[in-house]
Amino acid sequence: MFKRSSGVLAHITSLPSPHGVGAMGKTAYDFVDFLADAHQTYWQVLPLGHTGFGDSPYQCFSAAAGNPYLIDLDLLCEDGLLTRNEVHAADFACSPDEVDFEQLADTRWPLFRKAFSRVDGKMRAKIAAFAEENAAWLPDYALFMALKEQKYQQMPVYMWPDKAVRDRDPVALQRVVDELRSEVDLRIFLQYLFFQQWNALRAYANQKGIRIIGDIPIYVSADSAEVWTHPHLFKLKADRSPKLVAGVPPDYYSATGQLWGNPVYDWQAHRAENYAWWIWRMKSNLALFDVVRLDHFRGFASYWEVKAEEETAVNGSWRKGPGIGLFRAIEKALGPVPLIAEDLGMQTDDVRALLTKSGFPGMKVLIFAFTPDEDNDHLPHNYVPNSIVYTSTHDSQTVCEQVMDICTEPEKQFAYRYLRTSHSEAMGWSAIKSVWASPAHIAMTTLQDLLSLGADARMNTPATIGGKNWRWRVRKEALNQTVSAMLGEITKTYMR
Repeated sequence: MFKRSSGVLAHITSLPSPHGVGAMGKTAYDFVDFLADAHQTYWQVLPLGHTGFGDSPYQCFSAAAGNPYLIDLDLLCEDGLLTRNEVHAADFACSPDEVDFEQLADTRWPLFRKAFSRVDGKMRAKIAAFAEENAAWLPDYALFMALKEQKYQQMPVYMWPDKAVRDRDPVALQRVVDELRSEVDLRIFLQYLFFQQWNALRAYANQKGIRIIGDIPIYVSADSAEVWTHPHLFKLKADRSPKLVAGVPPDYYSATGQLWGNPVYDWQAHRAENYAWWIWRMKSNLALFDVVRLDHFRGFASYWEVKAEEETAVNGSWRKGPGIGLFRAIEKALGPVPLIAEDLGMQTDDVRALLTKSGFPGMKVLIFAFTPDEDNDHLPHNYVPNSIVYTSTHDSQTVCEQVMDICTEPEKQFAYRYLRTSHSEAMGWSAIKSVWASPAHIAMTTLQDLLSLGADARMNTPATIGGKNWRWRVRKEALNQTVSAMLGEITKTYMR
């Protein structure tokens, strides 16, 4: 299914923009041109969902809704929904190197409301058609967000004081729909804008020969429309708060493990419905992306389950996941699907067996390879063809940080020999050459490694919340013809 090719991982929020955050406007189109000039095949993005507390794209209010912050304001000006003066008046003094999500929250919503007030009859009809096409999730999501943000002061669903609304009593739901009609319609409008802009951007990318790799988090947030509307599919208490939550035991990233807080699935309930919810979720993502990466693939073989009251992930236990049955059901409903398995972390026989049965390409990451006393699976000469391989990831340190700041002296000397450089300026390029030269079908670099950046460019530190997580942005001048030409030359050399 996958041919020898390569690409770049860069989330949309990380792109340059005059308005504080990367969006789906001109700079995104410019980035597509940059990739095309560099002879790339793939642009990988993180989940595009509506982010919640901590701004993590892996903790969203919906499994289907898009992030309103990705809506490009300049495109709204072109559509006559905003004026240039209104947009400029809402701009704030922002760093070109990171996103200020707090400022975004303060400045975006007044603009969204102005744009909504200018919807004419023609656009209203298009929005109504969009809402009908997405009736399986959109009305519930829009009402969920209106309730959360306008009626219940941002409280999570399991703390909503009106039990009848929390439990979705039909009479109570109709009452709040009538009460919040304008707020519900605003959120439907924003989703219409998001999908209009995303579909246009993706079409442009495809025309340029660029395919989009998207990302599906294995779990949904405890405070999400899905938990509110499908509580029987999760292990919850009566008030819809999690009974058991997901995470991973102590590992490379954290001595106390990672306690994610997401409710774990009731896989027996999913199996009883022939995995209908997962089939819907996969179909929705395949409508957004050309290829889908399944985050935390090992959780489909066996997953770490922790009581919700625990403060760390240490005291958990392994439980059996749905296994190959889930993917057989998806394939039966949708046909062969272009999936990538994020199988990093603890590798066990059941995970390896599931990956083999599925036929999906697994992942390897170069920065995990610098152990001079063993022939590590993450070294490029050990990659198998059916894999997608990275210099580093959005969850890890960059190549430069790993080698220059973290590796022990023996590891550092081994990395220098393997990458054939000891200079930080060339470290990223040497890593790219090593990965591109491997036999893996797909080779990827992060934008940070493409630019040989260090610790200050890290996108996320697992097991932490807030700080600089998810905030990194690239400067416009970094995405220049010299960089694209160099990447293009490497790509042609290694026949990707």
